Amino acid sequence: MAIAPTAFLDPALLARISDFELLARTVVDGFMHGVHRSVRKGSSLDFAEHRAYQPGDDLRRVDWRLYARTDRYYVKQYEADTNVSVWFALDTSASMDFTTTTVTKFDYARFLIASLAWLSKQQGDKVGFVTMGADIGEVIPPSARHLQRILHTISRTAPSGKGELLATIDRLAHVTTRAGVVVVVSDCYEPADKLGRALDTMRARGHDVILFHPIDPGERELSFAAPLTIEDAESGVRLPLRPDDLRKQYRDAFAAHREALTKRLAAARADYVPLDTDQPLDRALHAYLDMRARRHPGR
Repeated sequence: MAIAPTAFLDPALLARISDFELLARTVVDGFMHGVHRSVRKGSSLDFAEHRAYQPGDDLRRVDWRLYARTDRYYVKQYEADTNVSVWFALDTSASMDFTTTTVTKFDYARFLIASLAWLSKQQGDKVGFVTMGADIGEVIPPSARHLQRILHTISRTAPSGKGELLATIDRLAHVTTRAGVVVVVSDCYEPADKLGRALDTMRARGHDVILFHPIDPGERELSFAAPLTIEDAESGVRLPLRPDDLRKQYRDAFAAHREALTKRLAAARADYVPLDTDQPLDRALHAYLDMRARRHPGR
């Protein structure tokens, strides 16, 4: 039975796929089938990528087939060289191992990074990967040949331990020697101002930065009904809780943290994209492409 391409972006379906190469290819093909293939054979300018349509663009370069699938206007671009170095940074702290649905925040993050790495490689980019827990763990420098290694590493990476996101972002800023794109995926259990200062360092070194924030629906709403005891995944501290007594206060605090992240990352000139883990990946893929088009309009 044929499945609609958008169904391939459903995290519940992706959770059934254990092969991360197959998963990444499935997501990208379902999102924009055939978008990144060369269409000018024999020419010195090959089809490179799409960017968001801007007023004044030649309408003859609008990809109308892509518009029919995505309901967005994209313009085809042709270049001899579109190479960019893209770092993907995955938060591996224990707090990422949480779900009230079918997919943990960590698995959603892995699905997303695998798909974006595949998409970036299809665009001719060099891709690298780093895990960010108590310290920088796995470090795979950007290369045109490292996609398979990255997918294999993602497939065997598990969340554990205490998060030290700020320190590892700072160290990553000094590991990256060539300005490019840095994609961070984290549940952002850090004060917004401190996180913003860490990303300021990235921006000061010339990187474009996009931070994806996977959010579990239960984490956002505190949807539990009965009294329970919760345990901090990183510290082990246990706390009895009556959700009905704290729900409004919790939701207000959570919304305030989101708002603070939005404002502080905007001040850092970094993109902030919150993502619900029960929703398809298309919003994240659109956000990534839009960021690339906005930061590199001539590409």
